[in-house]
Amino acid sequence: MALFSTMIRALALALLIAVTTSARAQQAPLQDKPFAEHKIVLQLSDNDPRKQGLVISVANNLMKFYGPDKVAVEIVAFGPGIDLLRLDNPNRKAVESLVSQGARVDICLNTVDTLERDTGQRLAYIAAATPVQVGVAQILLLTESGYTLVRP
Repeated sequence: MALFSTMIRALALALLIAVTTSARAQQAPLQDKPFAEHKIVLQLSDNDPRKQGLVISVANNLMKFYGPDKVAVEIVAFGPGIDLLRLDNPNRKAVESLVSQGARVDICLNTVDTLERDTGQRLAYIAAATPVQVGVAQILLLTESGYTLVRP
């Protein structure tokens, strides 16, 4: 009987975690791009300036090639990749330009919260960034919704 009770508790906990994770992943709804023929999510998870530039370049190239209405581009930054979205990042204007053209740039709040715990200060990031609770969960949501994951 004790084994059965433990199994029921474990199942209930797993269900609670799945529901909570799903609700958090829904925080940032899909882009409203009804005419997009292509959907791309670009992952940025390190702070290498060359990779930051490459992600920006890939997003720009896709928007120019297909046209901003024909492609949905979403950059998801988590871990050290959120450095791209700091106020003092030299690529700030390029990121803001992408957002003004219809791309979306997500910042992982789990990473922001971790940095705040470690440093005692909340990270100031650009207003153009869309906060998502879990960056990897956002990537999973997007890929499950038909986006192609690209990790430049």
